[in-house]
Amino acid sequence: MYDELTKVDIQKMQEEIDRRVALGPELRAAVQQARELGDLSENDEYRTAKREKGQNDSRIRYLRNMIATARIIDADSKADEVGLFDKVTLYIEEDDCEETYRLVTTLRENVLEGCVSKESPLGQAILGKKTGDRVEIRPNEQYRYFAVIRKIEKGEDDPSLPITSY
Repeated sequence: MYDELTKVDIQKMQEEIDRRVALGPELRAAVQQARELGDLSENDEYRTAKREKGQNDSRIRYLRNMIATARIIDADSKADEVGLFDKVTLYIEEDDCEETYRLVTTLRENVLEGCVSKESPLGQAILGKKTGDRVEIRPNEQYRYFAVIRKIEKGEDDPSLPITSY
C-alpha cells in the first residue's frame, strides 16, 4: 500500500533526510571516540553513541522508503465538502459536545493538537462530507458513535505542520 502524501510532505521529509545525512559524520565520530574509551562491555558512552547513530540511519531509511513509495495527492476539495487540511467542527451526539479537528495526511497526524489522519476512522467518516451530514464513526468493531458536521473551515497545506517523528 502506498502512502498518500502531498508535495509539502515530500519536501519536509527530504529536508529531514538532508539534516540527518549531514549529522552522519558527527555521529560516526562520536562512536569512534567512545570506542577508544576502553572496554566495550562496560562502555555506556559507546552503547549510547551506537544507538544514536543507528536511530539516525534507521530514520533516513524510513524516510527514503516513504518518498520512494509515496503517491502524491492534491489537497484541493470542493468548497462545500470536507477536504484535506480543513478544520471541521463536529457535534458528538452521545457526549452532547462540539469538537474541532483538522484533517491531515498520516505523516502529520497529531491527535493532541487536533490533527487527525484522513485514514483514521474519524478521517474516513468525514472526508468528502458536507455541513449538516450525520456520520457514523467506528474506532473499532465493538464501538461506534455518531457526529454531525456543524462547520467546515477550508484550509490549505500548511508547511508549518511538522511531520511525525518516531
